[in-house]
Amino acid sequence: MSNRGFGWRSLAAGSVILLSLTGCVSKASVDGSAGSAGGDMPADFTEQEVKWEDCGEGLECATVLAPLDWNNPDINGETVELALMRKPSTNPNPKGTLFLNPGGPGASGIEYLEYSDAAETLLDEFNLASWDPRGVGDSSAIECYTDKELDDALFSVDPNDAEAGTQEWLDDVYAENQKMGAGCERHSGELYKYVGTDSTVQDLDLLRELVGDEKLNYLGFSYGTFIGAKYADRFPNKAGRLVLDGALDPTADTADVVAVQTKGFELALTNYLTACVEGDCWFDGTVDDGKKIIADMLAKVKAEPLTGSDRRQVGVDTLLTAIATPLYSENNWPLLDDLFSEVLEGGADTALYLADFYYSRDNEDGTYYDNSQQAFIAINCLDYTQSKPDLAAMRADAEQLAAAAPLFGPYQGYSDASCWGWPATAADTRTAVTGAGAPPIIVIGTTGDPATPYEWAVALSEQLESGTLLTFKGEGHTAYGGSSSCINNAVDSYFKTGAVPESGTVCD
Repeated sequence: MSNRGFGWRSLAAGSVILLSLTGCVSKASVDGSAGSAGGDMPADFTEQEVKWEDCGEGLECATVLAPLDWNNPDINGETVELALMRKPSTNPNPKGTLFLNPGGPGASGIEYLEYSDAAETLLDEFNLASWDPRGVGDSSAIECYTDKELDDALFSVDPNDAEAGTQEWLDDVYAENQKMGAGCERHSGELYKYVGTDSTVQDLDLLRELVGDEKLNYLGFSYGTFIGAKYADRFPNKAGRLVLDGALDPTADTADVVAVQTKGFELALTNYLTACVEGDCWFDGTVDDGKKIIADMLAKVKAEPLTGSDRRQVGVDTLLTAIATPLYSENNWPLLDDLFSEVLEGGADTALYLADFYYSRDNEDGTYYDNSQQAFIAINCLDYTQSKPDLAAMRADAEQLAAAAPLFGPYQGYSDASCWGWPATAADTRTAVTGAGAPPIIVIGTTGDPATPYEWAVALSEQLESGTLLTFKGEGHTAYGGSSSCINNAVDSYFKTGAVPESGTVCD
């Protein structure tokens, strides 16, 4: 499966995401009458009781129901389960609940709240809560194929694959996306048709209502900023204090996302090489020398894939994923030293270890911890265009991207074909947001963020009528909860007191 982009994780032209887990659409009954999807929340869903149960380590868990199709919210029809977790406030009279979302799409909010210490400085004022969005994890989850099939899709290298950008290749993309969609429907019913961000925004408003809050207090990271921005746009009068860290630009289409992310990772790799040559580096020479070595390495692996000790192959797609993974955080840059040194010697195990981490795969037994790969595709293919791509236009864009990012760019083009053939109707969600009428919304951008580049935070803050830009001058993906006391104090103060930092504030 060629041309699998790291920026889109495994969602890129020609790739198929396959995985096996439980979770499907269910039928359930809750006392109450059906209501309308527009305006006020349907009374039948908001009147269900949230039964919190102790799930260890001071955490409480619950499961609630939401309609499968928010356009037809019949309580006696098909529903989805939403898994919730909360960390109760240390204050017996908290201000309310602060909802967290770690991003993705496809990431588990339950696992994030369980294992992360994010926002714990706010426990004296709020209950902290998160959830697995529909299609993900412990909520009604997408299931399409087996772990073995997923391994084949991610790691097998077929020299007979059609060249990216050809009509044969585009036909293969269509067929593979159709195949995956059929697998999703076979194992999970029609759930894959209803996991887009618009539905998740409606779910989030239901959760706000069920925990008894008049306004939503929300902290979203990465893709979670898209959920928060869409919420403010859809429900501005129900928005409370919202912080969007590592922002996405809601207007960016598939090609924009991949192009900007590719340049972002290229910049992060340059920053890594700059630090490397100033210290004890794995090669002798300048930054440009290092880039030449890596470019040659990628070309060689594309022509002659490596083989790991478990007999899996490392082609150029897997190597790109392995390189990108440590670039999310400056703390992980030393892993790149090991990766490049090993690949130069013909070894593949470090590359496979890093790719497994990225894909949530157990490096020992080959099982996948979660369904994030499948959910990622299903959600994005409802959020982005599915129209037939123009091959000539994609070729031109691919040439421009290769010129703009000489290391990653040659392998990241043709992203407009990512969802071509996906058998579910997409909504037009790639539109500007305004959040007209919402209170101040803090948008955080990190200047060295490779995954959600700084320019997206600028764009989102300008789109939102009440957007306030807070800049972290540094490396890594997202800023809150990291090393900057300036960022952390500004966010904590905003949630606790409502104090809004001056727009344009820069933190080192």
